[in-house]
Amino acid sequence: MPDGRHGNQPTMPFTSKPSEPIRQLLAGIKAFRARYYERRPDSMRLLATEGQHPEVLLIGCSDSRVDPALLTMAEPGELFVVRNVANLVPPYQPDGAYHGTSAAIEYAVRALKVSEIIVLGHAQCGGIQGLIRLRAGQKAEDDFVSPWVSIAGSALDPYVGPEGSEQARADAEKLQDTPAVIERAAVRASVDNLLSFPFVREGVDAGTLNIHGWWFDIESGEMWAINPITRLFQPVE
Repeated sequence: MPDGRHGNQPTMPFTSKPSEPIRQLLAGIKAFRARYYERRPDSMRLLATEGQHPEVLLIGCSDSRVDPALLTMAEPGELFVVRNVANLVPPYQPDGAYHGTSAAIEYAVRALKVSEIIVLGHAQCGGIQGLIRLRAGQKAEDDFVSPWVSIAGSALDPYVGPEGSEQARADAEKLQDTPAVIERAAVRASVDNLLSFPFVREGVDAGTLNIHGWWFDIESGEMWAINPITRLFQPVE
């Protein structure tokens, strides 16, 4: 029977029996539907008919341990979320290339008119650890991750010597014991990059848009935030 495929397009490797992880996800979808569509149908009906109106754009990491909606206990429609490796914001670069994170920022600010932007970093970030290894001279063995995390290269400058140098290798070895220093510096770098977007800067200058830098400690559950005056991180009470 025809199935809509054309030419030599690959077929999807479907299986008749879902794996345990997929069964768990399907059970979660069923529970979500029961909670929001059966017990609280009005809220989802409004989201469906009137669209989304989130006040917060949250830029988080793809790390499976730090889900923004779970971490903040947000309800559907409250957060506009973009996640990527190491929760990075690239500089403003309207060159016609593919810019997923920049597109999400633009849509959130210009179309949804959010009033808050949060850059959420976290402890034990593999992307930041990879960035440190690159500065120490370790050869990249990937196609996309290393170029991407290099966006935060400036976050290393105060702490690590020039790329590939003996000093860089020594500094990187020391940072293995205190990676939070670079994880937080990378959040500050992303906050600075946000301000390179003209429409973000315009909102900040007009007082209609606020930017926050957060860092979550996976081990303790504590949240830290940038002090807007000192630019240092301090625990959130």
